[in-house]
Amino acid sequence: MDTTLPNVAEPAAAPLTRMQKKAIIAATLGTIVEFTDWIIYATFASLFSRQFFPADNASIALLAAFAVFAVGFVMRPIGGAVLGAYADRHGRKNGLALSVALMAGSSLVIAACPGYASIGVAAPLVLVFARLVQGFAAGGEFGSASTFLMESASPSRRGFAGSWQHFAVNAGVLVAASIGALLTSMIDTPSMAAWGWRIAFTIAGLMGFVALWFRLAVAETDAFRKSASARQHTRHPFVTIVREHRRAALRVIGIAMAGNLCVYLWLVMFPTLAHMRGLPLRDAFSASVVSIVVSLAAIPLLGMLSDRIGRKPVLIAFAAGSALFAWPALHFLGNDYWTATVIVCIGMLLSSGFAATCATVMAEQFPAHVRATGVALPYAVSAALFGGTLPTVVTAMNNAGIAQYLWIYVAIVCVASCVVYARMPETRGKTLD
Repeated sequence: MDTTLPNVAEPAAAPLTRMQKKAIIAATLGTIVEFTDWIIYATFASLFSRQFFPADNASIALLAAFAVFAVGFVMRPIGGAVLGAYADRHGRKNGLALSVALMAGSSLVIAACPGYASIGVAAPLVLVFARLVQGFAAGGEFGSASTFLMESASPSRRGFAGSWQHFAVNAGVLVAASIGALLTSMIDTPSMAAWGWRIAFTIAGLMGFVALWFRLAVAETDAFRKSASARQHTRHPFVTIVREHRRAALRVIGIAMAGNLCVYLWLVMFPTLAHMRGLPLRDAFSASVVSIVVSLAAIPLLGMLSDRIGRKPVLIAFAAGSALFAWPALHFLGNDYWTATVIVCIGMLLSSGFAATCATVMAEQFPAHVRATGVALPYAVSAALFGGTLPTVVTAMNNAGIAQYLWIYVAIVCVASCVVYARMPETRGKTLD
């Protein structure tokens, strides 16, 4: 069932009201902090991996740490279904508050957990449990935040408002990378591997509880209040999605697959990938910070562009450009700082086309009473399949000596998403309930 509604006359772009701006700022700040908590794991995996796993081989320990990273993604679809349904039944605000509390608490657990040398197999078990909880929280975060942002804007500004969701995600990674750059510049590598990484998880966890305060101070969206007053709540939003909105849910998976792959490649995996190619970790963090700043400048502008020309052209440009860029990017990435910086900046700029439009275009596929679940669940499935597995794929290919073929995988997924973008209906200017 296609849940988008027919085109209507598009109103002139009205300026955001004070309340709309406040809602966007509060949601954005919360997501920045929550994704700092989520990404800090991948940022420091190469440093703390041997603290939790008894491998004498550093490559095996790193592979195990990234396997735990992937395990966290297993919970994202479950979190998407459960927390998405919670947000559809009890409010976007409550869903956002719950997700950030779970994420922050888990970061503090990882920071305090003793290593394998102290408590043996309990150490990796605690790590796995904490990442499962974080995956559960992240699964619900994207749907609730995307829905909240999109519902907080007028129809003619939905693209711009929704762009702040991935702006916040990228900014969260920037914070994580900045923490990495700061700590590695102040603390030597052996000390970072021994205890310095715990400082990063502690900072991220405490920031999460600050974000919780911001989210508790924001008002609920009008769309949810209208749905609640009309008693349009669905008892089981997940069942409704499967029975009535399967086509839209599958479309969201297709929309998100190339974006998740490219975002995790350039935004999350880049420091580790560049380090594997011989670039010092400090330089890799520095190049990553530069590229994220470029994306932060581009994302709101591309969100505004999607309000003018539509979501489809921006998404098609992202997917086609990323497919063409895959081979030269991954072929020439090496131990030269400036070459690596140019490559990651181009990759992030291309990915900004997806980042600027994905939250809005996915939320526009569903009616209000199942919107958070409709975004959260299929997006989490896509993130698990194409984002969560990437660190393991990269590490395994590198260990097997076939890392030079990674570009083929990236190009194929981008072409597949490009087909989805070309065939899906345009949602700019659609009337939604």
